[in-house]
Amino acid sequence: MAVHICSSCGHSEHLFGEGGGTRIAEQFGVDLLGALPLSMMIREQVDGGMPTVVAEPDSQITMIYRDMARRLAAELSLKNSQAAAAPTISFSDD
Repeated sequence: MAVHICSSCGHSEHLFGEGGGTRIAEQFGVDLLGALPLSMMIREQVDGGMPTVVAEPDSQITMIYRDMARRLAAELSLKNSQAAAAPTISFSDD
């Protein structure tokens, strides 16, 4: 959770500081996939059984989730293509 978004006026505020996720990702040598807002709407929708990507498919928060999913899929695809080929296993009656 990167930033709080006021449910009344939409003002955003970094309650926990700014850039912490980026610093931790750099420290551990991993990519930062994204940063979600601390939003009451996310909690309410999930608690109601309608995640934001279903409840509001065109919302800014949904776009963040989708971007994070794309980054993760790309990262996994890259790792998979760089992985050593699996050994060939064969059986014989010798």
